[in-house]
Amino acid sequence: MKILIAIDGSPSALCAAQHALEFVRDGLRVSFVLATVQEPTYMYETLVPDAEVLERLSGTVGSRALAGAEALFEAAGVPYQREIGAGEPAATLLDLARQHECSGIFMGARGMGAIRGLLLGSVSQAVLQQAAVPVTIVK
Repeated sequence: MKILIAIDGSPSALCAAQHALEFVRDGLRVSFVLATVQEPTYMYETLVPDAEVLERLSGTVGSRALAGAEALFEAAGVPYQREIGAGEPAATLLDLARQHECSGIFMGARGMGAIRGLLLGSVSQAVLQQAAVPVTIVK
């Protein structure tokens, strides 16, 4: 079994990573893909037109987003793969889950303002609706 964990650097995403580690502590044999998605760099393309520089910039931001979750997994001694995708977050996470043949996706939930605070975040909602595998939303 392989589970993709969506990481955006938020406390909610770290809760999803911690929740996943609980399954390992309980004896489940599972492997993990820690995945983050960087939104398209259109704004930066006008400032830095070099594709190589843009790729390094996206990788640096992605590495920063993954750092907290990676620290949790390393402290627990649990191996993982890491992925830094680029594009629309929900679609890219779903593509990564397919590419890695994941049998589940874990991700954090986030409220979006006073009225929408009762709902899931837009990325969580889109992944939940479109995924072909079970999705666990962690509060």
